Amino acid sequence: MPELIPAIDLRKGRCVRLTQGRSDQEVAYGDDPLEQGLRWVRAGARRLHVVDLDGAFAGRVMQIEAIATLARGCDVPIQMGGGLRTEADLESVFSAGVARAIIGTAALEDPQMLERALERWGDRIGVAVDVRRGQPVVRGWLETSDAPLEELLARMRALGVQRVVCTDVTRDGTLQGPNLILVAQVARLFGRAVIASGGFSTLEDLIRARRLELLGLEGVIVGKALYEARFEVREAMKAIGDRVQSPGGEN
Repeated sequence: MPELIPAIDLRKGRCVRLTQGRSDQEVAYGDDPLEQGLRWVRAGARRLHVVDLDGAFAGRVMQIEAIATLARGCDVPIQMGGGLRTEADLESVFSAGVARAIIGTAALEDPQMLERALERWGDRIGVAVDVRRGQPVVRGWLETSDAPLEELLARMRALGVQRVVCTDVTRDGTLQGPNLILVAQVARLFGRAVIASGGFSTLEDLIRARRLELLGLEGVIVGKALYEARFEVREAMKAIGDRVQSPGGEN
């Protein structure tokens, strides 16, 4: 069944959300990422998605201390992306306690590095498929790649990637609903696990996304809708079909 994954986007040590990835469209939601992470975990989340926004723009990991604090303090796996351009970056975040690393720009621009990472860390490596109007984007979503989406996904399959995170950049942070047509397209082309991200704003969005489970939908990343209290974590988990634990620990 698909998994609900709350998002924590880090910028200058704070929890923020950007609109369509634009650095000038920032809303801050607190200065304590650990407190926010524990809030989602106490509400039932079984994994967190952490993005180093400073790293995404700078091209190297920048928020390693905050990431390590989250990994130590939250008793759930951390899935992390942003600024992972080298094997040294991957080593640093795995040493900090990250369970799964999502590579974006480097996966498109340095396939040899991706191949080495897959050989070394296997299923702990995923790839970000960030798309704007049908074209993959890289470098903090600032540049468009020439690689057609179908070609990119075929290359990822050939290298042995088992999981991609699919984001429609034009929907991210907008609360206008996800692009499930894109998610379905990526799922069909890739043929392996897909995590959907971008635009989720209602429980109905999650219910509709759940219908893609047979195509390989593994999870849904939700950020702004939780911060804006459009729904609660447990409501979202039930809508997507995720396992919700009772206070006593029984499913």
